[in-house]
Amino acid sequence: MLIDTHVHLDDSRLQGDVAAVVERAHAAGVQRMVCIATTTASSERCIALAQRFEQVYASVGIHPNNAHEAAPGDWQQIERLAGSAKVVALGETGLDRYWKDAPFPLQQDYFQRHLQLSRSTNLPVVIHCRDAEADILPMLEADYAAHGPIRGIMHSFCGNQAFADACLRLGLYLSFSGMLTYKKNDELRQIAASVPADRILVETDAPYLTPEPVRGKTKRNEPAYTVHTAECLAVARSMGLDELWQVTTRNACGLLGLSGIGS
Repeated sequence: MLIDTHVHLDDSRLQGDVAAVVERAHAAGVQRMVCIATTTASSERCIALAQRFEQVYASVGIHPNNAHEAAPGDWQQIERLAGSAKVVALGETGLDRYWKDAPFPLQQDYFQRHLQLSRSTNLPVVIHCRDAEADILPMLEADYAAHGPIRGIMHSFCGNQAFADACLRLGLYLSFSGMLTYKKNDELRQIAASVPADRILVETDAPYLTPEPVRGKTKRNEPAYTVHTAECLAVARSMGLDELWQVTTRNACGLLGLSGIGS
């Protein structure tokens, strides 16, 4: 069994045949998946999908690139939704300097809100970081200094070894997506090989980041393809595939509190 810790099932590219997407994932051995939110409306959709499908869990939160779209009262709604059944994480939150739509101080404000909510709810944070490692580390280090290890995931990890080491020191898990399978990413595979076995996760970030060998054959990623990233990760770590599946599933269950594995 395998767990896709990060999929946007509510994305328009997956919504049209979401039942078939979930079924294909289950047939491939992906028994659980976490539907990751980007806005308040997305959070509500993720919860609805989790209620509809036994295999699906949900996060709630506001993505840094959507922070400027948040209306008055949206954050209070996120705080309320965090207590909903099958909500297992907060986010996707974090910082992004690649896209310029959301003012950076506003991104920082919402990231801090998610970190604080994580402390009060004990729900892990799902962290997005794009071209913002130098900005995100001081915020994480301040939170660590004030409260101790951070429960959370640096999702779709693509940073360097120093950033990986810093994230691990602060308590975070590192999750690897289809980017791990790309031919040019030898350095990323080397980093993935160095991550302690109890801190590693796999994801798709579907419908984005389709892994090899299906990349190029389809523009739409989906949870069933988690198996390809898992296979690549097992090779990078010189592990048997069954062992890799067991390790990442155990990690996801422990961090996210997922239930019913094996049913």
